[in-house]
Amino acid sequence: MISFENDYSEGAHERILQRLMETNRVQQVGYGEDEYSLSAKEKIRAACGDPDADIFFIVGGTQTNLVVIDGLLSGVEGVVSAATGHVNVHEAGAIEYTGHKVLTVPEHQGKMDAGELKQYLADFYADPTHPHMVYPGMVYISHPTEYGALYTRAELQSLHDVCRAYDIPLFLDGARLGYGLTAPGTDVTLPDVARLCDVFYIGGTKVGALCGEAVVFPRHGAPERFITHIKQHGAMVAKGRLLGVQFDALFTDHLYFSISRHAIEMAEKLKQGFAQRGYRFFLDSPTNQQFIILPNADMDRLRDRVRFSFWSRYDDGHSVVRFATSWATPAENIDRLMAILDEK
Repeated sequence: MISFENDYSEGAHERILQRLMETNRVQQVGYGEDEYSLSAKEKIRAACGDPDADIFFIVGGTQTNLVVIDGLLSGVEGVVSAATGHVNVHEAGAIEYTGHKVLTVPEHQGKMDAGELKQYLADFYADPTHPHMVYPGMVYISHPTEYGALYTRAELQSLHDVCRAYDIPLFLDGARLGYGLTAPGTDVTLPDVARLCDVFYIGGTKVGALCGEAVVFPRHGAPERFITHIKQHGAMVAKGRLLGVQFDALFTDHLYFSISRHAIEMAEKLKQGFAQRGYRFFLDSPTNQQFIILPNADMDRLRDRVRFSFWSRYDDGHSVVRFATSWATPAENIDRLMAILDEK
């Protein structure tokens, strides 16, 4: 069985495991004050081009989203997301569980349009009954989106401008940020993200780490007592070194970017293989997530030997499925997948 089901099926990159072993017996203080976490934060600040960034390590993506959103919103506010946003669809109501409603706007391959966001906010405040409604208190986007699409720098700038006009923070979910930053044709860099967002996170879980995400508040923008907020939500580990060591390794010698680039190269190989065999794509994704329109007969045949994700029904005879490559995907697995496809 070979797997393209997700980008976190493997454990961690070997250089991370090596550093964990090398540092295993070294005694350190807890809760992210260890030397490895402090070193990782300096390296991330340098990569972001922001020496004043506040950085926190949190164990997982769902915990990160709910802690950041709850930490930035007041009790009468909700978060604006594209309808397909992860916080709206695949987090089991975690945001609502904190007392904040997810407010949705239309999506375009998972992306939010700045013009539609601006109209949504204008309509909200134009409604004389808006004091009886949930206030839009922040904006949440994903880069890459849940459909593997990417924002351009101009699109991020436009969203930034709308958020500034309404004095609400822009939060970028970067669970797969490495794959977005290394995709061909993108004009968005990590310093661009730091400049245009009020808070974002650099995903580790899906980009080579055992676990963990690095939350970045540019320009000393963290809310007051954010560490206590993390603790209160059960998202802090006493052995903070576990996360610090991993991100210190990821941001040494550009490892984060080189392994992300590998996933993109494997996705391109996979894309070419499907295209050469006449398969259609649901959309043109430049990232590690590829969405294929498969005849149901092929989907059923593949399931016995290949793991992938069912996404949606396309028509009576076809389904949209996702194949995801990762930092660890070997080229041989794609060759094996193509050989299985050819067995007709």
